[in-house]
Amino acid sequence: MTETPNLLIKNVKPVGDGFDGTVPMDIRIENGTIKEISENLTRNDNEESFDGGGSYLSSGWMDMHVHFREPGFEHKETIETGCRSAMFGGFTEVACMPNTKPAIHTRDVVEFIKNKSKDQLVDVHPIGCVTKDRAGKSIAEMADMKQGGAVAFSDDGDPVYNSQVMRVALEYSSMLGMPIINHEEDLDLSRPGHMHEGAVSTRLGLDGTPSIAEETMIARDILLAGFTGGHVHVAHISTRNAVDLVRRAKAEGLNVTTEVCAHHFDLTDEEIERRNFDTNVKMHPPLRTQDDVDAMIEGLVDGTIEVICTDHAPHAIEEKEVEFIYAPNGITGLDTAWSICVKRLLKPGKLTLPQIIEKLVINPRKILKLDIPEIKPGNKANFTLFNTDEKWVYSSDEVRSKSKNSPYIGETLTGRAIAVYNKNRFSISTLRA
Repeated sequence: MTETPNLLIKNVKPVGDGFDGTVPMDIRIENGTIKEISENLTRNDNEESFDGGGSYLSSGWMDMHVHFREPGFEHKETIETGCRSAMFGGFTEVACMPNTKPAIHTRDVVEFIKNKSKDQLVDVHPIGCVTKDRAGKSIAEMADMKQGGAVAFSDDGDPVYNSQVMRVALEYSSMLGMPIINHEEDLDLSRPGHMHEGAVSTRLGLDGTPSIAEETMIARDILLAGFTGGHVHVAHISTRNAVDLVRRAKAEGLNVTTEVCAHHFDLTDEEIERRNFDTNVKMHPPLRTQDDVDAMIEGLVDGTIEVICTDHAPHAIEEKEVEFIYAPNGITGLDTAWSICVKRLLKPGKLTLPQIIEKLVINPRKILKLDIPEIKPGNKANFTLFNTDEKWVYSSDEVRSKSKNSPYIGETLTGRAIAVYNKNRFSISTLRA
């Protein structure tokens, strides 16, 4: 991808940083830095021009929970193809989980990912392991990984199961000023579940994972956060009681934050029955009930849930094209997250555009203590251009990930990212990669 240091973006409506998304403006970028924001700017000879067509523009979106699979599982995804999917979906920054091979449990693996991604438009931040090899027994080299560029710690894919290990991890991470992102699951309660335990699993004859498996671990971590003073970030929250637990923890002043995946405020466990055991609706945490979906939206509205993420989890076709009980958990999500936000949050009037942008731009970076890009002259340009009304078909040809395990393939969606700008580079999402 060639650099575009000098660019005039015409006819866009900025959102955030004092802009309310109602007034069309032009933005001049010079040497990768915002030079001027005004109406009716004239193109200079040394710059390219792009007409936004009245679309919205915000600071670049961030997804703090993705799986880019490299190193070790490049047949599913690579850093390059993951960044390609992120750009298409409107994200200029991501944080990648450590369930790779080798796991991201030492500084050299952190630095490998940083080096591998340095030439990508998307900023990629490694999340280091809590424990060595994600085995849950001994604490990984946290301080060393932070020095290498890690932004948080997690054993995601598995919980930090041992309470003493979690306690020590919170004590260490609090000294470093970093969160522990825990995959909240009591394995003794959840296994061998293949979907949410409830009426649908009973009808289908599948072993289910009960909501309490998630809630029990969250309750433990909240208590440990209070005991240690550490920062617990609840990954991919999915049940009503879980949201209530986090809500109460926040009311008590505990350092507990959380995120929700787009699919968990859109789809329910009934999709498994409706789609006749389609493995592209198998994930963990599993799709829950409509009441749980409603609770996710309520949590977003009242601020209990600060962040919208994707848990982008690519798997190769041959891994998903098996019987439901044998398929791995996980779906891709970067391509389609914005459309789900439009469908479930913006169009029904649950959240305003600035409120959604806050959960995609500001809050994930606050939690990870990263610089927050702002739409102001003198700042480095880091933008997402997007619309809220365009109808488009998410066909197999549109997929930018290396894998195609999305439940949204073939569906007509509303709202999409148009382009992104970061690191002196401009990428138009609606053109073929």
